[in-house]
Amino acid sequence: MNDRHTRRFGLGTATCLVMGNIIGGGIFLLPASVAPFGTVSLVAFGVLTVGAVALALVFGRLAERHPDTGGPYVYAREAFGDFAGFLSAWSYWTMTWVSNAALAVAAVGYVHVLLPGHPTKGTDLAVALIALWLPALANFAGTRYVGLVQTVSTVLKFVPLLFIAVVGLFFFDPHNLGAFHEGSGSALGGMSAAAAILLYSYVGVESAAMSAGEVRDPERNVGRATVLGTIGSAVVYLLGTVAVFGTVAHDKLVKSQAPFSDAVNAMFGGHWGGTVVALAAVVSIVGALNGWTLMSAQAPYAAAKDGLFPAAFLTKRRGVPTFGVLAAGVLASALTVLNYLSGSGGVFEILVLITTFSATVPYLLAAGAQVYFLLTGRRDKVRPARFARDLTLALTAFGFTFWLVAGAGYAAIYQGVLFLFAGILVYAVLAARRTARQEDDRAAAQPPTPRRPEAVPPPAADDAALLRTT
Repeated sequence: MNDRHTRRFGLGTATCLVMGNIIGGGIFLLPASVAPFGTVSLVAFGVLTVGAVALALVFGRLAERHPDTGGPYVYAREAFGDFAGFLSAWSYWTMTWVSNAALAVAAVGYVHVLLPGHPTKGTDLAVALIALWLPALANFAGTRYVGLVQTVSTVLKFVPLLFIAVVGLFFFDPHNLGAFHEGSGSALGGMSAAAAILLYSYVGVESAAMSAGEVRDPERNVGRATVLGTIGSAVVYLLGTVAVFGTVAHDKLVKSQAPFSDAVNAMFGGHWGGTVVALAAVVSIVGALNGWTLMSAQAPYAAAKDGLFPAAFLTKRRGVPTFGVLAAGVLASALTVLNYLSGSGGVFEILVLITTFSATVPYLLAAGAQVYFLLTGRRDKVRPARFARDLTLALTAFGFTFWLVAGAGYAAIYQGVLFLFAGILVYAVLAARRTARQEDDRAAAQPPTPRRPEAVPPPAADDAALLRTT
């Protein structure tokens, strides 16, 4: 099969994949979440944006060297070996399908705004499962349809959000901002607290690198799509948050359940803003689920090619690892059902907390891999002319990701490490099978040892005497 058929994502589609995966449903509550810390949260957002762009550039550099499906997994394995590669793939895979369940549950709340009434737990579960499986069906149809859905959904959610962000600047009132730093403690402490909430706003910067095997001219387009998608998301995040801060009074924003809806109502009057924003949120979540469903299949597919994941994940059709999509859909559905059976808390919230830590493991390993390649001076991996710039970017990306880990909190790190270490047993079983197959292959390839002719025994003493007499 030639490259024209296997690589279906152009620069525009790859950029939409990055933006669609970064911008999920959380942006619609983000301004209210950080409002209690004051406008210092905008400074935190700016700092995080610099770190996210640095991480995006690192992924672009790594993709130039190894433009294959798997992204962070590929880089970690090449730099540090099979075990590091497995940990990267394992963490990323679990993060994706658990996050998909969380996105599906979040979509239910916005559907309530669009279709008010008296929903039951059963109907809510049905809506969540539909939100999971519609994107899965698009993935089963092939990467061409994944790209189409991703492009359309990204435009549909990017345009209204950018409209609110830009138009909101014309209604901006500085008196709505409140204090630079709210609450007790220092401004630096407030910025760090706000950053802890904002840290995961940029999870998804690796999306183009993860699907590099489906991107045309990946040596150029993966890096460009990653940076463009990250910057585009940052524009929406920053301008949108500033617009909401400046149009909704601070005391109301802190208590708001729908800050973008309140901003629209403040700008144009009436109460129709909630419906518009809810519709944009549903489109945003479905688009994010479409992209993350593909991501949930790409990491195990890349690992399975190297024998580090079960061989079933190698099943691929029309550019999409279909078994990976099916496995992620089933696991996310099971987790969603568990969430509704056990209530709003319980196991589901614990696992969602684990994903906040799991997302950082592939990032740390990828940034560390770039530092390793730079410091070992491997000419085939690094361009010496831009050594200083690349090393600065790699260290910045590593520091940014390390900040992500710190912001996850002790509970997330503790539980995340336990879940990460549970993968060691999976690795042990797969490694043992791989080693056994390799030994069998070597034994089968080795030519049989030729049998030596049997030696003629020396004559017995009586026979020797008889020979002498004759």
